[in-house]
Amino acid sequence: MSLADQRIDYGRHSLDEASVDPDPIVQFERWYAEAMAAKVPEPNAMTLATATPGGVPEARIVLLKGVTAAGFTFFTDYRSPKAIALGLNPVAALVFFWQLLERQVRIIGRVERIAPAESAEYFHSRPHGSQLGAWTSRQSSVLPDRATLEAALAETEARYAEGAVPYPEHWGGFRVVPEAIEFWQGRSNRLHDRIRYRRAAGGWERERLSP
Repeated sequence: MSLADQRIDYGRHSLDEASVDPDPIVQFERWYAEAMAAKVPEPNAMTLATATPGGVPEARIVLLKGVTAAGFTFFTDYRSPKAIALGLNPVAALVFFWQLLERQVRIIGRVERIAPAESAEYFHSRPHGSQLGAWTSRQSSVLPDRATLEAALAETEARYAEGAVPYPEHWGGFRVVPEAIEFWQGRSNRLHDRIRYRRAAGGWERERLSP
């Protein structure tokens, strides 16, 4: 199989300093709304990259569940490898790729846990099955087989057969507080448009990057 000749020449849109909002969060929300309007599948899917204190990187896809001026929020099992890595080295990178719009957004920032009350509020808004799943699975732990997981789920269902599922303290949200946000727009001949925001005293500064 040859990959050398597999290429797409981008050219749907352009991006310049005059067209972007001075606030990168507002610009992100604008692009996100356009991704929704274009029916991009799961536009909130993002790559989350972490690193151990020793510098070993790991990346996986998670779902964005909130964006405000404070940052970008996702939820996970606090006992998972990603959560442990973030506890030891609380910085992360996020990447969104919206292929239908030939766009990418890259975010780098420090990471903090959100308040337990905020995590609990979101937990109780999730589908019932997802709530049970958070109690059933210790994320990324080794399982001997699928049957073991299904048996654990049956036990959880029986335990919480009546009444609301309680909020598990081992599960909750993280917020990536951005220090830099880059908006990437595909252009012809790989001469892409790239506008980067960097946090500065009193606000954000913008700069164009070479493709």
